[in-house]
Amino acid sequence: MTIDDVDRGLLAALQEDAGQSYAALGQAVGLSAGSAHERVRKLKAAGVIRRTTVDVDPAAVGLGVLAFVMLESGAWMGDEPTLKALRTIPAVEEAHIIAGPASVLVKVRTATTEDLQATLRALHQVDGVTSTQTVVVLETFFEGQPTVL
Repeated sequence: MTIDDVDRGLLAALQEDAGQSYAALGQAVGLSAGSAHERVRKLKAAGVIRRTTVDVDPAAVGLGVLAFVMLESGAWMGDEPTLKALRTIPAVEEAHIIAGPASVLVKVRTATTEDLQATLRALHQVDGVTSTQTVVVLETFFEGQPTVL
């Protein structure tokens, strides 16, 4: 699917507020509500829009500890068993195969540093993990979606 300027405008508007009406979306990009709805439907069908979600403040729901953990391994970790194992750890929000000093980078959120320690123990139990390096975030300037250009 080719993304044009109207699609980019719709994506930007949806990233700002995914709950707005198709009439408001259409007005933002110069389309009717029906045309905006059809464009959004096509963006979803093509996999450009993967899901619609709510942006929750983690601290407001008791998840004020954010850390990035590098998982080191002596073997490739980009397989299905690793993915399944990481998905079973509730605090893991993201997991990325990386190039550099480690094999996998995971983003974790917990309520307390004690919970973070328990999460680190769980990560050490993932098959192939030989060690971890953890960076605890003190303050987040911003988080967000990729900017649609």
